[in-house]
Amino acid sequence: MENQIDLDAAERVFAESTDGTIGLEEEFGITSLDTLDLAPRFEELRAAASSDSVLSDAIAGELINSEIEIRSGRGADLADALKRQQDLRSRLFALARVQGVGLSATGAHPWADYRHQQIIDTDHYRRVEDGLRWVASRNNTFSLHVHVGVKGADRAVRVCDRLRAVLPSLLAISASSPFVDGVDSGLHSVRTQLFTRSFPRCGIPDAFGSWEAYREYVDQLINWGSIVEYTQVWWSIRPHFSFGTVEVRICDAQPTAEQSDALASLIAACVLQATRDEDEQRPNLEVSGRLLEENLWRAIRYGLDGKLIDFDLSTEFSSAAVLDRLLEWTRPVRDELGIDPKFPAENSSQRQRRLIGEGRTMREVFSQTCSETASSYSGEYD
Repeated sequence: MENQIDLDAAERVFAESTDGTIGLEEEFGITSLDTLDLAPRFEELRAAASSDSVLSDAIAGELINSEIEIRSGRGADLADALKRQQDLRSRLFALARVQGVGLSATGAHPWADYRHQQIIDTDHYRRVEDGLRWVASRNNTFSLHVHVGVKGADRAVRVCDRLRAVLPSLLAISASSPFVDGVDSGLHSVRTQLFTRSFPRCGIPDAFGSWEAYREYVDQLINWGSIVEYTQVWWSIRPHFSFGTVEVRICDAQPTAEQSDALASLIAACVLQATRDEDEQRPNLEVSGRLLEENLWRAIRYGLDGKLIDFDLSTEFSSAAVLDRLLEWTRPVRDELGIDPKFPAENSSQRQRRLIGEGRTMREVFSQTCSETASSYSGEYD
């Protein structure tokens, strides 16, 4: 396969980008209404959506035939992107009802057997399957991705650098996947363990410092035959060459639209605040990847129930405080733009674990979570 990456074109895309545009991408599992098992119905849903030009243009496949993604497209700002996505969710969930399937929104399905899932038939995912084999097949996971426009390739790379230390906090807030393969994984985000720890060029990237250094890195991957598409760079944060955005990819899918909107709003605020800090040349504590790995693991294992490390003070703090810390840091841009995300007292992994502790079975917990998803995303949430 010939290289499809044009680094000069990517630089031009960033030069023409606009600060603060927002794009949202949400991944859902397609499930049987009766059994709640994953159901390979993506092609049918996509075909059925052809009569709705708005929804049809927003649907994308994601690795397996039991998964569907909707994309808001480029919103002029956060409010515009959220409005677009809320409309698409309503259309998608209405379509799913007509087609007799459910949609789930946790980071991993609690009991689906990955060996029985079908990789969708596209050039991109055939390359992923061929290149990664078991790693690709094992990755039956669901996520939320947020794109924020950042003008200038150099700025975008440096904004990514500034956000490296924030990624574990965002993961801890978003954790929604304690169960996999029919067992309690003991983790709060098993999705991150399955995907981020397995895929190449994934997780928290190095700090590159400049577009020139990042371009050299990608150029080396191309020359070595490691990648032919830029989307084969799976870092948890990356400058996106096609959209001129900083894309944050660390978070689990969210079981309710309220949580998803709150998380997307918080992520947007973090990117915009990091952009402002970069422009104002505020100091940025540089932390090595090996130290950031400590916080990433703690977020995977304990979510909001553990402790993270404050590298500036070289001390631990309760993970339950991460939201307040991020809200305080982003206050300048949030006050200016009217961004005020509201989160529940517990994230999804905490709620699921509490229900298990109260004597509910894993199937009962997932059934309740799917019911909340259907009610929330279908349009009842305003």
